Amino acid sequence: MPLESEASGVHEGDVIDGRYRVERVLGVGGMGVVVAAHHMQLDEKVALKFLVPEALGNAEAVARFAREAQAAVKIKSEHVARVIDVGTLESGAPFIVMEYLEGEDLAAWIAQRGVLPIEQAVEFLLQACVAVADAHALGIVHRDLKPANLFCVRRSDGQLSIKVLDFGISKMTDARKATSGSLTRTTSVMGSPLYMSPEQMRTPKDVGTQADIWALGVILFELLTGKHAFEAESVMDLAIKVANDPPPRIQTFRPDVPEALEAVILKCLQKDRRQRYANVAELAVDLLPFGPKRARGSVERISGIIQAAGLSSTALALPASGGTGGGVGSTEGVPAVGRTTGGTGGRKVAVVGGTVGVVVLLAAVGALMVLGKQAPTHGEVVPGAAPPLSSGAAAVPAPSASAARPADAAVAATPSPVAPPTAAALAPPDAATSARNRPPARGAATPAPPAASKPATSTPCKLVKTLDAYGEPHFTCPCATCS
Repeated sequence: MPLESEASGVHEGDVIDGRYRVERVLGVGGMGVVVAAHHMQLDEKVALKFLVPEALGNAEAVARFAREAQAAVKIKSEHVARVIDVGTLESGAPFIVMEYLEGEDLAAWIAQRGVLPIEQAVEFLLQACVAVADAHALGIVHRDLKPANLFCVRRSDGQLSIKVLDFGISKMTDARKATSGSLTRTTSVMGSPLYMSPEQMRTPKDVGTQADIWALGVILFELLTGKHAFEAESVMDLAIKVANDPPPRIQTFRPDVPEALEAVILKCLQKDRRQRYANVAELAVDLLPFGPKRARGSVERISGIIQAAGLSSTALALPASGGTGGGVGSTEGVPAVGRTTGGTGGRKVAVVGGTVGVVVLLAAVGALMVLGKQAPTHGEVVPGAAPPLSSGAAAVPAPSASAARPADAAVAATPSPVAPPTAAALAPPDAATSARNRPPARGAATPAPPAASKPATSTPCKLVKTLDAYGEPHFTCPCATCS
């Protein structure tokens, strides 16, 4: 459709600055017009923004137009419409070249589709908060946040994404960076009254970042209910309501909105800006439980931006993974924002833990082996075991079993230290039998024959180990011969 020359000052087919061929009008506002154009050298579609002819004679409007380009080009964020270039027409009128966006703003979304699902509304607002955090980190206050300036596009991965538009009335919070006092005159009403904070309506010169937080609360209220938080028939009546009246209950219009989410919005809409969120990161952290799980990335980024800029004096603790669909209440740990967890540290802990486990296991096995092979104490006899044979030492004959019984009673009554095990006690039965049949070593005394009352048996007895009340081991033989 042909462009209207009185609205834009350009026509379809016009070539601007020798590079941009005008194609069609995208939108017309009170102060500017945006057209689609084709970058002939790069073969790329772009958007050109001009001031309407009536605004060219307004020095303040021209200064604001230049301020928009300066502010937007400083903010490096995927959620801010990117400024590519600026230029001037032959008439002297300035223009801005921006990335071309396909989609619709959230004001049109609400008008055409109605209110948004809770998770989607929260996710859209968090994406806008990323752009606002980047702006605040640079000392830029937007001052005109509203659904019409939040443009929804579809990314290459199919997900919807919000781009913040129109930094035309933005303000630098650092007075040294302000280029003109006329941009902040107290007689100017800058912004959209439906989204303006009480202090912005009173004195636009003194607004700070809390004015944007107020606007974000009003936007979320509208995305969830389709209503404005404050409505009146005139700007004067609206200013009185904003300054004095509380906003209506969200659940009056949308009963499924959780009270905790309504509390977040009400904190944004506190009349005293000192009672609002101190920064946009605090707002994002409180919104996280109501957004989808993927919104956590936006919250972490917002927190990182605000902390890196020194706008938060305390570390922000993120709750467990958000999402009303099952992430709320999770106990998963959250690393501190701005820190990374090392993977090699985990492997070192695992290796050390495994080594300690092996050492403990070996110690336990060794203790069991020692306890299992303790020798009888205080004259206790192991029937069938041969005395130890060593070179140069006399063999000691085994005492009779009858002499051992009083000692057994004494051991049971009085605990005593454990004697070291003999070689025969540690040897298996076959080894003990061969030890008895082995000839004595040279120079060793001949062992005494076994007692007559205990005839030798061809098969050694199997001992049974028991522990007394003090944990001392005792060995007994259950056979009739030894009993």
